[in-house]
Amino acid sequence: MAPRPPVAPGPLAIEPALALLELDSIAAGIEAGDAMAKRAPIDVIRAGTVHPGKYLVLVAGTVGDVEEALDAGREVGGSAILDVVFLPNVHPDVVAAMRGERAAAAGEAAGEALGIIETATVAAIIEAADAGCKGAHVRLLELRLADDLGGKGYLLFDGPVAEVEAAVEIGGDRIAGSPGLVRRVIPQLHAEMAENLAADARFAARIREAAAPAEPAANPATTAKPGVIAKPETIAKPGPRSARKPR
Repeated sequence: MAPRPPVAPGPLAIEPALALLELDSIAAGIEAGDAMAKRAPIDVIRAGTVHPGKYLVLVAGTVGDVEEALDAGREVGGSAILDVVFLPNVHPDVVAAMRGERAAAAGEAAGEALGIIETATVAAIIEAADAGCKGAHVRLLELRLADDLGGKGYLLFDGPVAEVEAAVEIGGDRIAGSPGLVRRVIPQLHAEMAENLAADARFAARIREAAAPAEPAANPATTAKPGVIAKPETIAKPGPRSARKPR
């Protein structure tokens, strides 16, 4: 089979089918990724390390090609495989979130409720996100994957209470039995917590931000206007001393 021409740089096209292999060995992960790339003409393959020492291989393309590539990765990965996800028709919101896009700007997550799903693996949280987005009318605010999380994953849903509850239930049920599964629904999230979620999620970054000194306010009396030379402040000179009268 002739090799496919190189794809022009651009947004990562992860569709219509997606598969992700998660392994606890970097060496086994590289070998599995190589087998997957050689087995079928997949459109996309992305592989690399994540905390804590795990290796991820993501492939995307037509359903048949992705499924065939995944079979090859499973054969080679063997006992090093921690988790697997295969999505024949991945939801576009999940693709956007995997690229790092956020559904709401800072402070904009103002739905009636916030839904949270947390997992111990990347594959499980991607599968939960896809199921929740397909099963309810919610926004996928964010999808965090492994790094700076000790290998965990979590997602945030936003929307009406009933829809968020449905998305969390559907997403959690899809991965029932997955290690580290936690799910919560919070009605009317407090505005200050919403601001924290919209900012950098890492605690150390939030502390540094809070500790940063504020810039001193400019003194209008000494600030020169554009095109105008500021005059130095005039210091009043002391008046002549009065002569002391002789006694």
